[in-house]
Amino acid sequence: MTILGDAEAQFHFINKGQDDELECHGFKRDKVKTSVTVVFATCTLGLLFLVFYWKPEWFVWAQFKSCKLVDADVVLLQTTDDHRTWSKERVKYETNDSMPLHTSSLEASCEDDKDLHQMQELSETSTDSSPFSYRQDNALIRDTRSNCQPERQNLRYFIHHCLKYVWNAEKQTFEKLRSLGSGMPCSSFYTLRHGLSSTDHANRQSLYGDNVITVEVKPYIKLLFYEVLNPFYIFQLFSVCLWMSDEYYYYAAAIIVMSLTSIAVSLYTIRKQSEMLHQMVESHNTMLVKVCRRGEDVDCQEVISTDLVPGDVLVIPPNGMLMPCDAVLITGNCIVNESMLTGESVPVTKTHLPSQSSEVYSPEKHKSHTLFCGTQVIQTRYYGGEKVKAVVVRTGFSTAKGELVRSILFPKPLNFKLLTAAYRFVLVLVGVAMIGFTFTVAWMALDGESVGEIFLEALDLITICVPPALPSALTIGIIYAQRRLKKQGIFCIIPERINICGLVDLVCFDKTGTLTEDGLDLWAVVPTKNDSFAPAIQDVSLLPLGPFLTAMATCHSLTVIGGNLSGDPLDLKMFKSTKWELEEPGSEESTKFDMLVPTVVRPPNTTVLLHPSPHEREHPYEVGIIRQFTFSSSLQRMSVITRTLGSHHMEVYTKGAPEMIIQLCKPETVPTNFSEILMTYTESGFRVIAFAWRPLEDKVRFLQAQRMSRDQVETDLTFLGLMVMQNALKPETTPTIQQLREANIRTVMVTGDNIRTAVSVARECKMICSGQQVVEVTALPPTDSTPPTVTYTVSTKHMEPVEVKEDKVNADDEMDQFRFAMSGKSFAVIRKYFPHVLPKVAVGGTVFARMSPDQKTQLVEVYQDLGHYVGMCGDGANDCGALKRAHAGISLSELEASVASPFTSRKATIECVSTLIREGRCALVTSFGVFKFMALYSMIQFMSVLILYGVFANLGDTQYLYQDLVIITTIAFVMSRNSAYPKLVRQRPPTSLLRPTVLFSVVVQIAIQLAFQLGAFYLLLAQPWFVPWEDYRLCNDGSMNTTDSNITMNSTLKPCTVDYESESIIKVMKVLTYETATMFGIATFQYVTTAFVFSKGRPFRQPIHTNWLYILDLIILTALNVWLLLYPTQPVAYFVELSQFPDFTFRLYLLAGAAANFVTCWLIEVLLADNNALWKWLTSSYHQHHKKKYQILQEELLYDKDYGLPVGAMHLQGTGKESNCNDGHRGDMCSINVQADNACNPNVDSTYL
Repeated sequence: MTILGDAEAQFHFINKGQDDELECHGFKRDKVKTSVTVVFATCTLGLLFLVFYWKPEWFVWAQFKSCKLVDADVVLLQTTDDHRTWSKERVKYETNDSMPLHTSSLEASCEDDKDLHQMQELSETSTDSSPFSYRQDNALIRDTRSNCQPERQNLRYFIHHCLKYVWNAEKQTFEKLRSLGSGMPCSSFYTLRHGLSSTDHANRQSLYGDNVITVEVKPYIKLLFYEVLNPFYIFQLFSVCLWMSDEYYYYAAAIIVMSLTSIAVSLYTIRKQSEMLHQMVESHNTMLVKVCRRGEDVDCQEVISTDLVPGDVLVIPPNGMLMPCDAVLITGNCIVNESMLTGESVPVTKTHLPSQSSEVYSPEKHKSHTLFCGTQVIQTRYYGGEKVKAVVVRTGFSTAKGELVRSILFPKPLNFKLLTAAYRFVLVLVGVAMIGFTFTVAWMALDGESVGEIFLEALDLITICVPPALPSALTIGIIYAQRRLKKQGIFCIIPERINICGLVDLVCFDKTGTLTEDGLDLWAVVPTKNDSFAPAIQDVSLLPLGPFLTAMATCHSLTVIGGNLSGDPLDLKMFKSTKWELEEPGSEESTKFDMLVPTVVRPPNTTVLLHPSPHEREHPYEVGIIRQFTFSSSLQRMSVITRTLGSHHMEVYTKGAPEMIIQLCKPETVPTNFSEILMTYTESGFRVIAFAWRPLEDKVRFLQAQRMSRDQVETDLTFLGLMVMQNALKPETTPTIQQLREANIRTVMVTGDNIRTAVSVARECKMICSGQQVVEVTALPPTDSTPPTVTYTVSTKHMEPVEVKEDKVNADDEMDQFRFAMSGKSFAVIRKYFPHVLPKVAVGGTVFARMSPDQKTQLVEVYQDLGHYVGMCGDGANDCGALKRAHAGISLSELEASVASPFTSRKATIECVSTLIREGRCALVTSFGVFKFMALYSMIQFMSVLILYGVFANLGDTQYLYQDLVIITTIAFVMSRNSAYPKLVRQRPPTSLLRPTVLFSVVVQIAIQLAFQLGAFYLLLAQPWFVPWEDYRLCNDGSMNTTDSNITMNSTLKPCTVDYESESIIKVMKVLTYETATMFGIATFQYVTTAFVFSKGRPFRQPIHTNWLYILDLIILTALNVWLLLYPTQPVAYFVELSQFPDFTFRLYLLAGAAANFVTCWLIEVLLADNNALWKWLTSSYHQHHKKKYQILQEELLYDKDYGLPVGAMHLQGTGKESNCNDGHRGDMCSINVQADNACNPNVDSTYL
């Protein structure tokens, strides 16, 4: 859309390349435009501002003119995604009288020249040019060093989605306010160890604001105001006012009740979610904390947590605290419960940030040193009397918890064709209504009707054609579905997502805790002896005392909480298998070491360490853990530095992924058959952990050990052996995967485990079928001498020969030739250097191993870009991003971290996935049925009323009420009660109301109803006793012969004895006509017919007879219709305003016509509209040219035996002879290697995959 004026030249991108990328357009007020807008708004009685509420961009374009951002009073923001949604924000100004407002990062006091000099040197290495980056902040410090009282400055900013965007004068654009640490070396945090001065703190608070995550719980009256401004409710209000003016009080009251009920349910849901979020953040919004203040009389002072700003030094008490912000540890260690963040209640250890590291700080990369907002510090570990300190880096909505809350408050919209098509369909109905409006105005004007009567009748057609009850009818179906899910232990916080679940055609699963059991069992250990593997030992207690056993007893992050050993389940199993004892600090025993250490471990029986020198005394064998390098998902390992009591040196023990550990070991210590042994265990589904160690030099003392970097410690290690863990599948996993495959729903494993273990589990749960080849995709980044490469290794292990029919090839068939498996590292390389390869790898991929949380989210986005509706199922640990991004995110954890997931299952098995898809399909088909029924209802009534308008007749208020309230409302309330069909089928529900099958059904049913209405009308005209209503209108002028013997009227009609000049009499006589009785009689049956025909049962819903309330309603309505048509009593006929036909045979003809109408509609729907084979044949050409991206790639992969690779680029590695990689019989492995022609060009022209 083009912005008025020269706006295209005035916008800038902000958050470029990020998920929340925006176009920012500048505008300033135009007095002339504003004056014109006020005039128009006055003339429209304020309705123009209602339109502006719906369209904020129109509000800006109508009153402001485009300008440069530097002059803007208002900014117009547009997302760069497919939705292109607009929002407006006002630019605000603040004045600061103290230090420059650019000091959003680190600065030193003028008093501390040493720290300042260090900061100035470090800042030279930064390249970030943001006004809030580390480098420029320090430049400002240098500029103001001679004078600590800078001049008054103004700050221009706006707030969007609870985040502040500030003006960057250098770049002439707005930028998101950065947190402390952006572009900042780790060592620089230690320059703030003394805290901020009061002046610095006041400065920062003016820039960052209060440290608070505010979730407003709006009062019901305010929520009601926003809710009723919905366009549908505005239209309902218009309809109600119109009906009231036409004295149609009963249905108007019914619509008001229905709307208020729908609004009440919506308000209750919104209010409940707001209260839940408010309670979630309120616990840490206001609390007392201790901070260090530079230059104060006391070292620490208590402040309210809302006063915290980035740069404050927080003192963590020994008994822990609930973190009110994100902070980096600079002294001591902390035991933290991060269930809010990860979904796992397992305590984790946080260590202080390396003090000598020049590495740039990153919250993700250094999360083992970062305390996140909302997490609970259980206890602290410290050395001597030193306090445990942490530097505040992020506050408010910038924190990890703030991001979580923002993702709930401002969810990223998803493309859903049902909503788009529904709006288009409504627009079509509006178009039809306008045609009827025009006809009515012209026809009645020619007849000489009054202007008020003309517009009243014409506007009535619009409310008939666009049913005001449509939103309520659709909402009812969602409410029923949500209740059914709740009964099955699945809770939904975004009900609108239920319909989308019915379209899911691909589900990503986490492995550990999702497909497999949470716990791990230690199966065996495989130590090394003389640089080769010894036989596996299943009883760990049989291991001799030595480095391997000590590594198992020390290389963990376990801690004692409340007298119980707590920590990672794997670490717990490992440590308990050694039967050693663990002692926390504080006891007298721990003082045997040089300094206080966090943890001491010892064997169960007192073991004496005898020193060779007779002068040295004996010591019990105890090991103190001097320092921990906690587990990092990016490094895939953890390490500890220990010292054995009485020993003169320290040792390093490391455990982690085998492929990572051997890279840190001396090559000569790694057994030559390492790969074969590892593959043996991983391909059998075991989880394998490797151990290594090395002694440190004697000169390394305690303080030196605390200052050593991780790279210095984890090098030149000696390989010790393997620990083999068994992780069994959950009993429900394989049957559920089989159900999904039979329903043609793809399943993908996204895990952090070893790739071969993941492949083995995928085979075990039938995610990869027997007979399918697994192609392991390995991508390597470029080096100084080699370009980036992609290698495809074909494994034929576990393959069984399967007969495949050549004549029937289906891209969705189970018997695909191969499945891709790849690691997170390869995923990152392909995404960066081979982006054209990634789509096919994703389409053919089944196993994605060693994936980081961000990569899981990226994979979900790749599948969405290919046209899939993606479901994601995980236990909350590291899956939160993917759960939020997927169309249907299902968390198996009820902890706080999973609150952003649309669905949460109380039962921690993947059975909930098939349940959710079944219920989603049921809800989706129900929504289609209800929408089609409401559309047909409006068209049936529209056509019948239009026919009556043609003869200057109309339906009576009671007749409208009977149709709208008794028939339509009751059907709409019970039509959606059908539960989901118990089996998932391959057939998929329609994705849009504009699909050919849906359009055919609606259009043909409308045509049938019109045909039978016209047939009934012309049958009436052919009756010998019929006299048109128009003749009665003219009889008062003497133009009608009332003595005609063929005319027989009932006693209520005495045409030539009434005063036709009376408007009230004319209104009554318009209703008491044979035409009205005929159209009313046939239409009432058509409503019931349409409701029955559009109530689909199998294969997505239970058969219609299971909805006994619905069947009862249809039976009662049919009986009432028959009664009113054949022989209503006189009081009933009078009440319903029915003119009784003099000929009973004609009534039977109408009843027969209604029956024929029912049979015709049902046969057309069953034989044509629901004939999948017919429509597949008819639309084959259309689908051939309108396939989704993933369908095209599936076919290419299915027919391409070389995986899409150019034949000339294929060669076998290490065989020296040609071979066919798809043969599957020559050996276990063969490889295909591809290299990028130009490593510097990620878009290199190539046909790889």
